Amino acid sequence: MTPDALAALHARCFRSPPPWSAADFAGFLADPLAFLLVEGDAGFLLGRAVAGEAELLTLAVAPESRRRGLARQLVMRFLYQARLRGADAAFLEVSVENAAAIALYESLGFTRSGLRRGYYRTPEGDRIDAVVMARALAAMPGS
Repeated sequence: MTPDALAALHARCFRSPPPWSAADFAGFLADPLAFLLVEGDAGFLLGRAVAGEAELLTLAVAPESRRRGLARQLVMRFLYQARLRGADAAFLEVSVENAAAIALYESLGFTRSGLRRGYYRTPEGDRIDAVVMARALAAMPGS
């Protein structure tokens, strides 16, 4: 997916936190520590791994493609790719208002490890807290 396609899908999926621009995605894709996982045109996950930690930066699945397991597949692929890149732990931030995402992450072994007050801003200027979630990554065979 191109930065423009990523930004277009992100805009369909997010209002708050605000969707990222094509320039935002281009910047991440130029980072050798970042990696993009895609599920056709239906979804993507952008992650980054550095210094033994992996961060799930954003995950987007088109509204018409939800409830089919694509987000779960992307997160599982993220965990695998993070481990391949030497990460021992993974973390993410998610809006306290995104109950579906929190439930998905908890079902995949993430636990709540903190709260970032007022982390996200709505288009109207309101602030929304973010839950910080983390999980250990099991060693891969042969590592």
